[in-house]
Amino acid sequence: MIGGKSILGPISIFLVVVVGVCIALMGGDASKDTFDTGNIVLHTTSKAVATVCESTQFKESCVDTMNKVQAKNESATPTDYLKAAIKVILEEVEGFLNNSGSIFGDKVSNPTVKMAKNDCDDLLQYAIQELQASFSMVGDSELHTLSQREAELKNWLSAVISYHESCVDQIPKGQPELQKQLADGLLNASQLTSNALAMVDSISSILHVFNVDLKIGEITPPRQLSDEHKSDGGNTYPHWVTSNDRKLLGSDNNAQVKPNVVVAKDGSGQFKTIGEALKAYPKNLQGRFVIYVKAGVYDEIVMIPKNMVNVFMYGDGPRKTIVTGKRSVVGGYTTSESATFAAIGDGFMAKSMGFTNTAGPKGEQAVALRVISDRALFYNCRMDGFQDTLYVQAHRQFYRNCVISGTVDFIFGDSATVIQNCLIIVRKPDDDQKNAVTAHGRKYENEVTGLVIQNCRIVPDQALFPVRFKIPSYLGRPWKQYSRTVIMETTIGDFIRPEGWMPWAGTFALDTLYYAEYANRGPGAATDQRVKWKGYQGVIDRATAEKFTSGPFLQGNTWLGESGIPYLLGFRR
Repeated sequence: MIGGKSILGPISIFLVVVVGVCIALMGGDASKDTFDTGNIVLHTTSKAVATVCESTQFKESCVDTMNKVQAKNESATPTDYLKAAIKVILEEVEGFLNNSGSIFGDKVSNPTVKMAKNDCDDLLQYAIQELQASFSMVGDSELHTLSQREAELKNWLSAVISYHESCVDQIPKGQPELQKQLADGLLNASQLTSNALAMVDSISSILHVFNVDLKIGEITPPRQLSDEHKSDGGNTYPHWVTSNDRKLLGSDNNAQVKPNVVVAKDGSGQFKTIGEALKAYPKNLQGRFVIYVKAGVYDEIVMIPKNMVNVFMYGDGPRKTIVTGKRSVVGGYTTSESATFAAIGDGFMAKSMGFTNTAGPKGEQAVALRVISDRALFYNCRMDGFQDTLYVQAHRQFYRNCVISGTVDFIFGDSATVIQNCLIIVRKPDDDQKNAVTAHGRKYENEVTGLVIQNCRIVPDQALFPVRFKIPSYLGRPWKQYSRTVIMETTIGDFIRPEGWMPWAGTFALDTLYYAEYANRGPGAATDQRVKWKGYQGVIDRATAEKFTSGPFLQGNTWLGESGIPYLLGFRR
């Protein structure tokens, strides 16, 4: 927009310009192209397929799929190509799931392997559901609206890759052949998913150049953040938190919140266990299902399943209302099944609760809290464990005013997670172990996932403090090839090694990971002796760091002004 007037005139002129540019980018012949009402139809040549696949990492499989699309439909649009890309992934995953029984074979006589198979089956079902949702979303979108769906598509497709990797990761250490079979069997589906992510980027880039809006017939200028969005603080939430949710989270007086069910060990509620309360979840839920868990230690394994969405659970405080368990990998469980509490259903929120795993440092992987729930929010909660305390497995997650403690890789997973204004406590590990706060699991570069720790404090536990310089402690290590972690505006204690980060094994992922720091403070924040890996970004500039704040990183571009939680919109200062 210039001087309040459209740069282009009538809508017909705008359509011709957009069509012409799209055709040039797609390699078509403008003289052969037409457009329909609300939709641009591109007549493409083989160069169109090359253009669609240009940004993909696995071009051969992309070209093979896209050639089939063009052979069937010479007027295929970018939307058609993307639908085909998602459909072939869906077919791959469904085929693998149907054949998984033969892959596991008689190995399921081992209880842990059987558990791993059940985990895989669940994870691949989640993948199928989200691929179906992605296919429907693309199918329901006209070309000019596809860019508006970009964030959701990338979120879902990134989660699909996480599910694939998680399936493989559940296999016990003593079954390397089985693990390889699963990895090989899912490799094509994972690579195709990476290609689909790249295609979303490619299609969006064409539309974003012009901010196409066929409804108004003009180029919409890029959306700018208002002064409110630029503020350094205030009482605000991510855009997905509704007005009613803000009241639930922000209420200092729990008596003001009317729960659907009350859990109390002393019998003063409707149920004595959280598991029993979840059975009361209504079939046709409208709004939130609110569970109040009174003070007490609840020794039970809890899972909020995929079909239970919008559950809000609150307690009397993270040291008063505690869900506890002691499952571990050493005890015969998979990493996922070791979790004391698992939030799978979308939109889960928790406030003023504690989640613990008491297996101890010798239990190896022993998860206190596992989260797959998209748009999950934890406020004033506590997660205590040793190795693998908090499993941020997939999707978008936000943690505020929480305490997280552990030893080895105790914040790990392949999600897009922001941990803000939290206390991160590093505990004393087993004698032969080293501490790593994070272990992010991004497999492919175009996944929109990463761990962000903002305005937190990273400190040693009382038991670690006397020996904090003898036991090596690091900010993180790369679990997967493109591990991504950003620490910013955080106080880092003196016990964190000067090199800051540790390798996983040899030179694995050191060139491809993305580790960065910004505006940190404290004796452990000095970066002059940090690692010299190619993937280590060092201290990034403000503009780069801003991409990892809650707004852009969690799609929180629209912020709501009223809430009870103090929330940093951008930077601390």
